Amino acid sequence: MDLKGVDVTWLGHASVRVRLADGTTVFIDPWLAGNPVCPESEHAPARADAIYITHGHFDHVGDSVELAKRTGAQVFAIHELSVWFGNQGVEAVGSNKGGVVEGPGGIRAILTDAVHSAGISGEAGIVAGGEAAGWILDIPDGPTLYHAGDTTVFGDMALIGELFRPDVAFLPIGGHFTMGPGLAAKAAKLLGVETVVPIHFGTFPILVGTPEELANHADGAFEVAALEIGVPTT
Repeated sequence: MDLKGVDVTWLGHASVRVRLADGTTVFIDPWLAGNPVCPESEHAPARADAIYITHGHFDHVGDSVELAKRTGAQVFAIHELSVWFGNQGVEAVGSNKGGVVEGPGGIRAILTDAVHSAGISGEAGIVAGGEAAGWILDIPDGPTLYHAGDTTVFGDMALIGELFRPDVAFLPIGGHFTMGPGLAAKAAKLLGVETVVPIHFGTFPILVGTPEELANHADGAFEVAALEIGVPTT
């Protein structure tokens, strides 16, 4: 997996930290302090320049409000979720699928479709959170990353691959709430991606999919990069 000098750290579940060569640090779905598999040393990061949220479920919004307030990180989310962030006292950049937003480090980020629900849990119950999405992160002089968020496989993943040509895809494999390894392998083949980093598995007993099962379904079409939680790629 050639990340062209970019460092990636999986923090458990769907939480990913990406650090550029210039030190710019961004998080995708930072569920940290409440995440039972995230190392305690990662619960309160000292630096965050941007936060990208795929959808409104608690295990993806996670610690983003606290993290943004403490670090001044810019939050990016689908429009309805950005309004919710504003109500929490965090200014967020709202976007929608197909729109391009430029963030810290010159990263061009694009929301993609995902097939999932997106309600936000709160004291009043579940409120609307727009739609679930994925993120394409196009890093200057670096790789193009695709974080699929929570989803099952869908045919337009082939179009995502054609349009954005991601180098690495972060795909959920746990099953039950998302696709499992077999469907994730089909997603990777539709995307035409060279490397898959499996996410959203093993956090709870119900998320039974494993990287080994994903590799068994790969048929040599892609590499499975099973990252160790909390261990940077460089």
